[in-house]
Amino acid sequence: MSTAEARHAQQPERLNWRIRLRRDRTLIIMTLPTVVLLLVFNYVPLFGIVTAFQYYDPLIGVWHSDWAGLDQFKRLLTDPIFWGALKNTLYLSFVQLILFFPIPIALALLLNTVISERIRNFFQSIVYLPHFFSWVLTITIFQQMLGGAGILNHFLRTHDIGTWDIMTDPNTFALLVTSQAIWKEAGWGIIVFLAALAAINTEMYEAAAVDGAGRWRRMWHITLPGLRGVIVLMLVLRLGNALSVGFEQFLIQRASVGHDAADVLDTFSFYYGIATNDYSYGAAAGLFKSVISLLLIWGANKLAHAFGEDGLYRK
Repeated sequence: MSTAEARHAQQPERLNWRIRLRRDRTLIIMTLPTVVLLLVFNYVPLFGIVTAFQYYDPLIGVWHSDWAGLDQFKRLLTDPIFWGALKNTLYLSFVQLILFFPIPIALALLLNTVISERIRNFFQSIVYLPHFFSWVLTITIFQQMLGGAGILNHFLRTHDIGTWDIMTDPNTFALLVTSQAIWKEAGWGIIVFLAALAAINTEMYEAAAVDGAGRWRRMWHITLPGLRGVIVLMLVLRLGNALSVGFEQFLIQRASVGHDAADVLDTFSFYYGIATNDYSYGAAAGLFKSVISLLLIWGANKLAHAFGEDGLYRK
């Protein structure tokens, strides 16, 4: 047998699309509802982007609204309220990236050290639970704890100490919303990291322990390198979503701290676009945010490739 024939014999036989469709029909049926939801709620609305280039009037529709070109974007870039919302968005994203992003990693590492499976499952359930609370309930809980009539101020008044209503203080608003996000979502964020930890070969830990490596050395030389690819991937996704710091959370608390502290790009699009029936202006703000987010995720992915990581996809 020649070398070419041997190489051809080693290659797996390629199946045509009908055979693959028949083979994978169960998986396709399982993913079909998700694909339909993505098409309906994520891709079909993309056609509405055209309203950002119009003087859109919902009474006459997209086809008959006057064309505006780039007028909405020129108006946007000369609006000081928009720049204030962009500044708040970037600042809040930076605070949450520094304070929130490491917490799920630390929790996953902590839970991974718990030997008892029953105790580990109990604590996982506890930290998962807040994810299923609505933002209304989450903010209500914080109001009961940190508000003017909350537990903290009741304790301060009891001991003749000056009260501090954190829920209405614009100077600490960034720390407040970050702490709310940590309490609500950090437990849910550990799922990916726990899955990555489960994929690390336990024989490596055993070999390191035999060689005299302690717990911290095993974590530094085995656990963290094993998590590095997932950490980079989640960081890329986080940077791509940096301008979407939250809508409902800020919408609920905007009145208590003022728009100067709580306005972000999402609330700006709502208040100065939808709420005022200036739909084209809101669409222009949303499109601006989407383009910047796309550039951020592209740049972060390029940086990941430069450091030898896969990022969103293998280079």
